[in-house]
Amino acid sequence: MRTADCTRLLLLAAIWGASFLLMRVVAPAIGAVPTAFLRVAFATAGLAAILCALRTRWDFRSRFGTTLALGVVNSGLPFLMYALAARLLPAGYSAIFNATTPLMGVLIGALFFGEPATWRQGAGVALGIAGVVLLTAVGPVALTPAVAAGAAACLVATACYGVAGFLARRWITDRGGLDARLVAFGSQAGAALVLAPFFATSLATSAAPAGGTAWHAAAPAVWGALAALGLVCTAWAYILYFRLIADIGPVRTLSVTFLIPPFGVLWGALLLGEPLSWAHAAGGGLIALAVGLVLGAPKAAAPVHPRGA
Repeated sequence: MRTADCTRLLLLAAIWGASFLLMRVVAPAIGAVPTAFLRVAFATAGLAAILCALRTRWDFRSRFGTTLALGVVNSGLPFLMYALAARLLPAGYSAIFNATTPLMGVLIGALFFGEPATWRQGAGVALGIAGVVLLTAVGPVALTPAVAAGAAACLVATACYGVAGFLARRWITDRGGLDARLVAFGSQAGAALVLAPFFATSLATSAAPAGGTAWHAAAPAVWGALAALGLVCTAWAYILYFRLIADIGPVRTLSVTFLIPPFGVLWGALLLGEPLSWAHAAGGGLIALAVGLVLGAPKAAAPVHPRGA
């Protein structure tokens, strides 16, 4: 990969690593559904402002509906799952589980998109599962039904990301590409649309999370974290993400999850006082090795030639 691509991957990892910290602040305070919906609502508004400020031409080439549908899988469902997990798991746990995204990409690619899987990738998937089990079973947080449910929610989210990477290539990149800013805007708008009915239901029932408050009565710090989650960790981050998919492909772009766990664990320990243990290193190490096996290209493989978005 080019130096610019590697730099964008590292920056994206730092931003998305911080997103787990921010969700850990917001979701327990106002609930999972308001967190997910308001995150994509902020992101949609922020992207619209960016597009207008940059005077971007709103030319979706008859693919606006496609970008909306992509957003359901790539943002709506995963964000809801991670918001649910944020009420049950430390930020570092969610960040480490997020690293299983390339493994899901291999499984889903082989099952549904005709992508052949090698023995290395199969071994990587097995090691990744072992890492998830190890961290969940012997980590610093006791294994309870709630912790298991949080881990399952994270794995549902990574499965969605695995599907979305291939859909983005098939629906967007392979059809001549589309401005990454437009794809990011359309996907966040699609996520907002699919989450809006659930948010409306939460308003109608006035349900507040246990120990939390109604979303509109949240503290200023919670609103600040929510704004950062939507504008920085979503709006700006997804511009980087879709540009990387166009330049280096979905599987290599999903390698960003290999870099997210160190940031997620670091932010959680430094800013939230989350406990650390050898299970973080052992479980995270197995997942890192698994991702390395999945992404390690054979020596004879042809290089990937970047394509503009």
